[in-house]
Amino acid sequence: MKTGDAATEITRASKSNLAFAFIAMSGARRRDITTFYAFCRVIDDIADDDRRDRETKRRQLAMWRQSLRGEFANEPALAKPVRQLLSTYPITPEMLEEIITGVEMDVDIRRYTAWDELCVYCHRVASAVGLVSIEIFGYKNPQCRDYAKDLARFNYREDDLRNGVTDSRFIQLMNLEAARAESLFAEATNLLPPEDRRSMLPAEIMRSIYQALLRRMKLDNFRIFEKDYRLSKVEKAGWAAAQLFKFFLNLSRQTSV
Repeated sequence: MKTGDAATEITRASKSNLAFAFIAMSGARRRDITTFYAFCRVIDDIADDDRRDRETKRRQLAMWRQSLRGEFANEPALAKPVRQLLSTYPITPEMLEEIITGVEMDVDIRRYTAWDELCVYCHRVASAVGLVSIEIFGYKNPQCRDYAKDLARFNYREDDLRNGVTDSRFIQLMNLEAARAESLFAEATNLLPPEDRRSMLPAEIMRSIYQALLRRMKLDNFRIFEKDYRLSKVEKAGWAAAQLFKFFLNLSRQTSV
């Protein structure tokens, strides 16, 4: 299987909300964001695989760190196209290593006792992903970096919370976190520069899908330990279409002025 096909298959098999946003891209950028997403998926799966012991996970993640610095024998097929991203875009090995460090936190840490600690984790597993993504999307205004950081901060999965008690205290806590997330989504949207709205369409599609998922969880009293919350393909297509319609509507208004 070709490396490009491998990245596409990994992305397709994941059924991810992120992957669905790639419909707003075309050509080389779509291929490259698919490669980057496949990289994120592979290293995340290493940390989440309960069949691997902790040392095996650390060793395999260390191998991915090594692959960012240069080719070595028997490296994964995906390693070379990931390195090619470094020469194509303003992406450094350190930016990708930050994501690996976040995944390593999943291996070693299960509880965060302070908001500041959680923010560090969210930066590494979410904001760092956003900062790489916008380099592939392409942007003009540096303010997009602030947009990417705030938008990504709460895109960690609901199953990261484990062994919780879903009583009234839990619901109150989740409502507080949901309000915090909604505030960050709004802040991120306000930070998006007008000249970069076209290139950031994939990010806006991601935002709308994740926001819809968050609201569904809230309406259902956050029964995250009982069910797996998902949006159907039709629902995802609807949110993608809504963002595309919003973009072209705003564009037509600007050109008619």
